[in-house]
Amino acid sequence: MFSGAQVSLYPMSDNFVGIILDAVTALDPYRNRLRIETDDISTLLVGPPDILFAAMHDLFVAAAKTGEHCVLSAAISRGCPGEPDDAICGVSPSRGQAEPLAERITAALAAVETTAETGQPTAAQFSLYVMGAGTHMDEIYGCIDFLKRSGTFDRAKNFCTRLSGDAGAVFATIREAFSRFGEPEGHVTLDITVSANSPTKA
Repeated sequence: MFSGAQVSLYPMSDNFVGIILDAVTALDPYRNRLRIETDDISTLLVGPPDILFAAMHDLFVAAAKTGEHCVLSAAISRGCPGEPDDAICGVSPSRGQAEPLAERITAALAAVETTAETGQPTAAQFSLYVMGAGTHMDEIYGCIDFLKRSGTFDRAKNFCTRLSGDAGAVFATIREAFSRFGEPEGHVTLDITVSANSPTKA
């Protein structure tokens, strides 16, 4: 099953070029496990969701550790019927409706709880879209239940949910929302914005 993300990194600094180029080296350990293509707008990452989110996490933390205000924006998708399967994505995990919703919530909570801390305070907002499933609202409500118990839930906003906490837990929460909710082979998308070191922190 195809899974990937179009990712853009925005350091709010006069040294934005240097910050971006240094941060991109955080992707080096993933280059044999992801397909990576960059143009002047974004970087495409294609691969298994766990590796995909680990790479985005490391890219963002590398930039945020400079102390400058940094934002990562990404459109993330799995199971899109318009995308061909890609061998680098591997076999899709046995998640989704193959397991009862309550079990998936429990597993997602455990995954976030055991995530290592980075020491980087982070805020994020994201929207989950479960496509083409008659039970999509059950999946969304299940995800909301998970988010409220995740330890990173900040508040609901119009059209999205705000998270805050350590970057490790925030990215783990978003990863679990993406991977555990929706049909195993179904089309699921996320729209995420992640921020650190903002001068207007709420």
